[in-house]
Amino acid sequence: MSKPNGKRYRLESVRRSYADALGTPDERVEFEVGDAGDVFWFPHPVFTSDAMQKDIDNAEGDEGKARVLLGDQWDLFQAAGGRPGDVALLYVAVRNEATDIMQKHRPTRG
Repeated sequence: MSKPNGKRYRLESVRRSYADALGTPDERVEFEVGDAGDVFWFPHPVFTSDAMQKDIDNAEGDEGKARVLLGDQWDLFQAAGGRPGDVALLYVAVRNEATDIMQKHRPTRG
C-alpha cells in the first residue's frame, strides 16, 4: 500500500521503470552473431544477479567472462562463429550506456 504523500516506492515498480527506461522489458540484452543472424542473450548488467556478477568478476579473460554471461548458450555461440572479446565489448558498452540512462531517469513510485 502506498503512503498518502507518495514518498514510498514499490520495488517492483522501480525495477520495471528502469527496465523500461533501458529498453529491456525482459531484463536481458540480445545480440546477433554471424551471417545467419543467430540470436543470443545475457542478463542486462543492471539486472545481473550478485552471484553472476561475482562469477564475472572472478572469470579469467574475455572467454571466461563470455562463458559466464552466455551460460548454456556457449557452445552454440562458438559454433556460430562468435568471439568472446566481442561479448566483453558489448557488455561494457551496455553497462556504460545504462550508467548514462540511470543518471537521468527518475523511477516511478507506484
